[in-house]
Amino acid sequence: MDKLTMTDMIVTAKIKKGLTWEKMGTDIGVSPVWLTSACLGMNSAPEKIANAVAEYLGLPAEVATALKVFPTKIWDQAVPTDPLIYRLYEVVGVYGETLKEVIQEKFGDGIMSAIDFSMDVDKIEDPKGDRVLLTLNGKFLPYKTW
Repeated sequence: MDKLTMTDMIVTAKIKKGLTWEKMGTDIGVSPVWLTSACLGMNSAPEKIANAVAEYLGLPAEVATALKVFPTKIWDQAVPTDPLIYRLYEVVGVYGETLKEVIQEKFGDGIMSAIDFSMDVDKIEDPKGDRVLLTLNGKFLPYKTW
């Protein structure tokens, strides 16, 4: 089973059961953001979690096997058209150089890891309109001289 078929089966079962990623993550005992990424094919899951997801959703063992496969992280390099994804792309386009400058000023020459990384999405209620709080937490990796 490929990652696309796996994702289709997981999302279909999630919808049929009336579940949210938040509930699934809580019930399975992992970050809902990480779980969503793995179920959408962008991360591999350890065997215990892969099996738990398939069992939780009542899906065949082939889904667990596909969840364990290391992904090839390729995405469309064109500017995204989905409004929410585009806005994140816009944030990086507008503030990417700023973030690079500020991070390197504070830490030195290097990058923020997307491997040793966690992310949280929270809702902040506000009378002027609810706010989205994204927390990106990545280990700093300095460039080395050899």
